[in-house]
Amino acid sequence: MPEVMFAGPDGRLEGRYHHSNEPNAPLALVLHPHPLHGGTMNNRITYALYRSFEKMGFSVMRYNSRGVGRSQGRFDGGIGEISDAAAALDWMQMVNPNASGLWIAGYSFGAFVGMQLLMRRPEITGWISIAPPAAHYDFGFLAPCPCGGLMIAGGKDELAPEPAIHKLVDKLNTQKGVEVDYRVFPEADHIFAKQVDKITNAMEDHVTRAMSALNMPLAAD
Repeated sequence: MPEVMFAGPDGRLEGRYHHSNEPNAPLALVLHPHPLHGGTMNNRITYALYRSFEKMGFSVMRYNSRGVGRSQGRFDGGIGEISDAAAALDWMQMVNPNASGLWIAGYSFGAFVGMQLLMRRPEITGWISIAPPAAHYDFGFLAPCPCGGLMIAGGKDELAPEPAIHKLVDKLNTQKGVEVDYRVFPEADHIFAKQVDKITNAMEDHVTRAMSALNMPLAAD
């Protein structure tokens, strides 16, 4: 997984990028948790998602947002971090101009950033949001949500309470043409200490089925 440095809006950003051997492979961008609470691209769940996309034949990137690791700049309350995500996407699309699809996957604060990016980039074909902080951030911007995706919640999560996520899912599922695959792990708290394998299994199941519905073959098939 080669290290890459690419231009962001507030200086250079540090990432890890895997380039698929498959021609025109789909792309995936993985977003880490809150930088002020220790979130980096090396977070366990962020790393596990990255490896799962790699295993499925995607070209995939995880990166450190501004001020994290060797990425330049300072935390910007979410606004700048959305621009960082867009810059990471720009870099991947420049390297892969003929990619067959585009997925974003975010955990916690990264799920908020990812969903914001979803509304700005119509070429995104699928998304994964793990423990989105629906009780702390207003997700009302998802109107209309451009496509369905996978949302995962922990039943014992106090930082991203399941009832708030459930309410968001119900609201999204009322939108025309949007179907959210919602999965709750009853024993999980916010760090999903014993559920990483469950998360990657759910993600691989969802992505495989979604790509099949879109007639986009995966390298692992």
